[in-house]
Amino acid sequence: MDHMSPRLRAFLSEPIGEKDVVWVDGISHELAINLVTKGFNKAYTLLGQFLLMHKNEAEFQKWLICCFGATECEAQESSNCLKEWCTCFL
Repeated sequence: MDHMSPRLRAFLSEPIGEKDVVWVDGISHELAINLVTKGFNKAYTLLGQFLLMHKNEAEFQKWLICCFGATECEAQESSNCLKEWCTCFL
């Protein structure tokens, strides 16, 4: 866990619970607004989409970029965060 950002470490430190989507590493305030506007207000809803895409990081990243205006960096960080969470908790 030494190479992880503090935000990623915090996200992975406990179950997802009722965390808002902005808790997901890589989700900026602006991206969170776009996600919330389309119904992705909780981290677990974003995780659900990641799981529906069979944890395919490339597909999830493309979806974030195309549908919500995420940058490549945001998309990569958030997919990595959800992948790491799945490794820890699923």
